[in-house]
Amino acid sequence: MSLPQFTSHATAEEVGASLREEMSGKNVLLTGTSMNGIGFEIARVLAQHVDILYIAGHNSERLKLVEESLKREAPFTDIRPLSSISPPSPPSAKPQPKSIRTPNHFMHVIIHNAAAPIGPFKLTTDGLESQIATDHIGPFLLTKLLTAKLLSGATATYTPRVILTSSVSAVLGAGVDFAIIGRADPENYHPVNAYFQAKAAAALQAIALSKRSGGKINAYSVHPGAVFTNLMQHEESLESLKQIGLLDADGQPTQPEQYKSISHGAATTLVAAFDRTLNGHPGAYLSDCKIANDQLPAACSSVENAERLWTLTEELIGEEFVF
Repeated sequence: MSLPQFTSHATAEEVGASLREEMSGKNVLLTGTSMNGIGFEIARVLAQHVDILYIAGHNSERLKLVEESLKREAPFTDIRPLSSISPPSPPSAKPQPKSIRTPNHFMHVIIHNAAAPIGPFKLTTDGLESQIATDHIGPFLLTKLLTAKLLSGATATYTPRVILTSSVSAVLGAGVDFAIIGRADPENYHPVNAYFQAKAAAALQAIALSKRSGGKINAYSVHPGAVFTNLMQHEESLESLKQIGLLDADGQPTQPEQYKSISHGAATTLVAAFDRTLNGHPGAYLSDCKIANDQLPAACSSVENAERLWTLTEELIGEEFVF
């Protein structure tokens, strides 16, 4: 059976209905599931179709609210909160192994949806700038921690997937500044530039992960679209977003007609996670539910830069990530 060609008009619900056979029987781990966000909408659709859904975050109370809400809509799905493994916000970039080794199930898909606010300079306890730590280094470490479980989910006809949340900002920025990525400098910090770099790093990580795994894992990066979510309304983000003109004095979008709904924003991530027509395109960048590699500048799409970032990240965490 051929799959539909999704467009920018697709909603998460529509993608889920179309890809329900691909989702069926899958075990998925999703980070960044706060209410009124893209992650919650992704979780809501996943809960209707997958076998086991792990929702990961750093706040156990908020995870409990998410779990309860999901179970009201999908009471028979196995939903398991994991409260100590999400990337930092901002205590540490290192997930706690004890929190993820307890499940006895292999994984089919990891979706890294967690993100840090675009706000004032902040360090993790590891001395890393919080946006690059949350959007790149945390996912790198969590994937490394779960690689054995991912590889156990492979079959002769299925390759496990890892999804990283990038942004059109990877196109707007100048790519990763390798000279400063591990040397946080409050004097030269600009929140929007830090966001550009973190999202560029996500795109490069997907390329390197696909290549390094030798075909054992297919990784993709996604641009969900401009979506007015809880993250944009975060107190730490408001001032920065007002300064660059994305939000008005009342904290509302200055160009609301350019924004997607949360459901439309969640659709591309679900396509990346389950559309089997992507199997021949590991490392691809998706926007509006389609491959959009041509939208990425060379700084965010070259294998050379992806390899350089991978090696540098290994040096920063003091661990090799090998297969």
